[in-house]
Amino acid sequence: MQPPSPLPSALSTCSVLLLAGGRGQRMGGQDKGLLDWHGQPLIAHLHALTRPLSDDLIISCNRNAERYSAYADRVVHDSEGDFPGPLAGIASCLPLLPAGWVLITPVDTPQLPTHLGEQLWQGLMASNSQSRMAVAGMGDDTHWLHMLVHTDLADGLRQRLLAGER
Repeated sequence: MQPPSPLPSALSTCSVLLLAGGRGQRMGGQDKGLLDWHGQPLIAHLHALTRPLSDDLIISCNRNAERYSAYADRVVHDSEGDFPGPLAGIASCLPLLPAGWVLITPVDTPQLPTHLGEQLWQGLMASNSQSRMAVAGMGDDTHWLHMLVHTDLADGLRQRLLAGER
């Protein structure tokens, strides 16, 4: 594992949000972030990769908060019940964060590229748009849960969630 590269100065104060709020249906109900990978829970790997990128590391989870709290500055539960999906985790966390950029990734990506935030930022800058969100992709595949978003999108995300979008 290589040490994380620093984010560009515009992102030097960004928050990091790790999504760990799922049911674990594909894992027989086990909490994915706590599954062992190379001798440690997945969350430990993500913590090691993302902690150097931010002084504000948040984990969105709906169970095992006491175990996740060892890896985060804050642990946040979805405001909606019954595991409504990753959008609910993001919508619950964004309003609680300081104004600015948030690097978001799911907890089950222990080999996350350490330069993801930097690449997403560079993509935003290269687009010459006023976009407040960048999503990772490779070829024709879009990785919707690997993103850089601005906290001013919180109201719009909440509206989409309330409209039934997941």
